[in-house]
Amino acid sequence: MADLSRVESMQYPAGHLAHLSENQEAQLDEFKKICQEANYWTPAKGGQLASHDDETMLRYLRARRFIPQEAFTQFKDTEDWRKENKLSEIFNTIEIEEFEQTRRLYPQWLGRRDKRGIPVFLFEVAYLNSKNISSYEKNLAKSQTTIPGVATKNIRLFALYESLTRFVTPLCSMIPRNHLETPISQSNNIVDINGVGLKQFWNLKGHMQDASVLATAHYPETLDRIFIVGAPGFFPTVWGWIKRWFDPITVSKIFILSPQNVYSTLSQYIDHENIPKKYGGGLDFEWGQMPNLEPAIEAQMKWENPNTEKGRKTFPIGPIKWEEGQNGEMQAWGVGSEDGKPRRKIIFTIPKPVGYRQGDFMPATPAHQIDDPLTSVGTATHPPASDTLDIDSPPSDTDSRKSGPLSPTSATATSTLPIRQATSETRYEQQAKTHADSNLASDTPQVAVNDHGYGDKTMTMEPNTIGQAPKEVPLPEPEQPAAPGYLDQAKQAAASASATVTSTATSAAGAVMGAVGAGAKEEKIEEPVGTKSPAEKEMDDKIDATSAQDMEAFLRAKNMSPGASRD
Repeated sequence: MADLSRVESMQYPAGHLAHLSENQEAQLDEFKKICQEANYWTPAKGGQLASHDDETMLRYLRARRFIPQEAFTQFKDTEDWRKENKLSEIFNTIEIEEFEQTRRLYPQWLGRRDKRGIPVFLFEVAYLNSKNISSYEKNLAKSQTTIPGVATKNIRLFALYESLTRFVTPLCSMIPRNHLETPISQSNNIVDINGVGLKQFWNLKGHMQDASVLATAHYPETLDRIFIVGAPGFFPTVWGWIKRWFDPITVSKIFILSPQNVYSTLSQYIDHENIPKKYGGGLDFEWGQMPNLEPAIEAQMKWENPNTEKGRKTFPIGPIKWEEGQNGEMQAWGVGSEDGKPRRKIIFTIPKPVGYRQGDFMPATPAHQIDDPLTSVGTATHPPASDTLDIDSPPSDTDSRKSGPLSPTSATATSTLPIRQATSETRYEQQAKTHADSNLASDTPQVAVNDHGYGDKTMTMEPNTIGQAPKEVPLPEPEQPAAPGYLDQAKQAAASASATVTSTATSAAGAVMGAVGAGAKEEKIEEPVGTKSPAEKEMDDKIDATSAQDMEAFLRAKNMSPGASRD
């Protein structure tokens, strides 16, 4: 076995800005040096900010396990891709109606955050039926926003991801929360698949893969968790081919919740008032509407040109980007195009943004004030995959009947969520499923796992225990094969007897042949012929002279007992 090596934690906020280990700090410096030498990153100088902030650089490092050269390869590919596809031009010029059409087909920001300040999105998949997808594809053909060499559907999808990283996560970084020193760079998603048939799942394969591939390649580490709710009864059957549409890291972040676990699990991560009412929370939100802004967010804002929806102020449609004002305030500008004309309108400002901005220095939260992190891996909630599915052939229409919600017995979704493996534990590689699981290397304290309920676990060091302490529960004995039944025993006995007889007969024959020689004449053994008495000969003569019918009467009379009566 290879030498064990420490795997550093990347469970938020660990591995994020202001919460780096000494090794991670060194790898960040090395990464920026590599990028600078290749002319892909420029440091801050004078009043000029760095070309990319540290949290953006850390997203690539976390995606590549803090290996600078691998992170540079992905960073370089992304920067080349951005220039080739003119990402800044797309975001600043896309028609706002086209942006809105696309927004309605992908996860939508609720205007709310989880308990850490990370934005929460909702994706209702049932809306993406064949009628709405067909209508959207017809609109694509009439798009005014086009770029030579770039597919129209990709232009729109690029704009949505730019909105996440250039508007939503920066906004959440300016709002009071825990860990003000750490910018927000990720998102959570509630994916509702209630009422979605098997055929619809298959038809959405390309739609979902496009988004997943784009995020993995060019927007790494922007996803924290996905909560799947409303899974139909057949979901465990199709999970095997659905998960193949996404990369393994994305799959590991998916939590599949059974009906009775939806609210109890969501409320562990998200406050009650920020969970939509249909999932047991207190938030009024319907699919397709603009964000219903959290009071804590709106308290930081000063509206200039808001939109009004259901009696409350919210954002207008279209892309919004940030600019810094003369007095240090942050200004949100509506950009894009409206009926072919450039739009530039200030929507709101944040007069006193809090939290990290480039050039600011904020000390990290003291370790004793950091809450126990919640796991970001939902692997244990996944149903077992079927090995018999043909993932290359579409399912038949007969498989897409309406199904009831996923029952507790039809999936492994429970309220017990797993501790995140590998990158989210301070532990050693290659220890899983061995006697060393949950222990550190020799001469270091034993790891204690603290279960806080719903799978939210932390690991602490036991200072009184040194070295590889013995496991409290011994490893299970290997399974013994079941004892054979009566039928199997009988078959075995018969086979054994047959083999014994065959072997004995063969041995005897061999012995005889060996004694007489292969060419010896076989000696015949004559049995003695018995002789009959005069009485027996007389009886034979009578039998030979008697007919068959008389023979029966004769035998009856001959064998009848003395006291028996005759018929």
